[in-house]
Amino acid sequence: MHVEYEPLSPRWRDDPYPVYRQLRDHAPVHFAPEAGMFCVSRHEDVSNVLVHPEAFSSVAMNDVLTDLGPIGPRLAFELLRFLLRTRVNPFEIQRRGSLISIDAPRHDALRAIVNRGFVPRRIAAWEPRARRIVAEAMQALRPGTRFDLVEGLAVPLPVTIIAEMLGVEPERRGDFKRWSDAIIAVASGAARGSPAASGLLREFGDLYVYLRERVRERRRAPAEDLVSLLVDPSREDALDELDVIQFVALLLVAGNETTTNLIGNAVHALLGHADQLARVAEEPRLVPELVEEALRFDSPIQMVFRQTTREVDLRGTRIPKGAVVALLLGSANRDERVFEDPDRFDVGRDTRGHLAFGFGPHFCMGAALARLEARVALEALVPELPHCKLVGGQPPLVDSFLVRGRARLELERAA
Repeated sequence: MHVEYEPLSPRWRDDPYPVYRQLRDHAPVHFAPEAGMFCVSRHEDVSNVLVHPEAFSSVAMNDVLTDLGPIGPRLAFELLRFLLRTRVNPFEIQRRGSLISIDAPRHDALRAIVNRGFVPRRIAAWEPRARRIVAEAMQALRPGTRFDLVEGLAVPLPVTIIAEMLGVEPERRGDFKRWSDAIIAVASGAARGSPAASGLLREFGDLYVYLRERVRERRRAPAEDLVSLLVDPSREDALDELDVIQFVALLLVAGNETTTNLIGNAVHALLGHADQLARVAEEPRLVPELVEEALRFDSPIQMVFRQTTREVDLRGTRIPKGAVVALLLGSANRDERVFEDPDRFDVGRDTRGHLAFGFGPHFCMGAALARLEARVALEALVPELPHCKLVGGQPPLVDSFLVRGRARLELERAA
């Protein structure tokens, strides 16, 4: 059976899961000619690729997500303006990469440094603050009123936490969300390949100028925040300015988008499965299991990319050296070889082994924080959701082949 699928195309975005099943059954290693990528869809194969960085390099993440398209006069002008404004060479940014797009040994050394901000005790200490943010947001979910869950809760919670971790002034949190949206649009959405036409390179300029100022400020006067921890001049392994900026930019997307979309996807799934909502409402202790099932059932990150360092054979398909491989996390998490009846949303299932946060050396370092934020949000939401209904039609999805989430999710609480 011939299966048609292109990983970067919006054609399958609304509901990719039927074609994922076709891929797993009939073309587990599928070459997508338009993208020029090999797509891997089965759980076993995705896991295997993720734990063998010596054969599958993470450099593909940088190549795919920082594709600026042809450099014509307009883009050249915007890049020059970016350079003059930020004093940062945009091609050096592309060459340097970030934590998700580099391999050992540099990856391991950099991760060991930035992981200081994500040790269990530091993450656990954010729970009281997360509860206050959620409680304040929930005040807007009043009987007879409409409440956009995304704008009202799913965005402010992680944006506020990440901003406070970084020592960002409260009045700049709106900028953080705007910059996060710009990164997603250029890397994997409508502005991909045409950032000059979209004007989003100016947003990147704002971001880099702001972060450069914060890094230099923290070097002069350290505070109790993550940036100060990373640039601490008393440590021999303190990061240089560009590495810190790159990590914070990554944290903006990974720390905000993943949690926002996890909360939205979980609520959307609950409202579409009344039996599961009733079950969690009756047994609140199941909220952590709900978080894991939401991660598996409708993964916030649908795919990651790798590049072969040598010729490899996978399921009888020869993949040449230097080829880009798209690992379909969203498909692996619906693999019936691992999860029984995988298209069924079941908060009581055993979700062990899901790949929503990746696997191997690049496992998401912010996974514990995302889980904490989602758990706190859903503990507050679940008692209210039986009294709510979706309004405004089918919620629109974020325009991205990389992340999956609802751009809006309007609820109306019964009076």
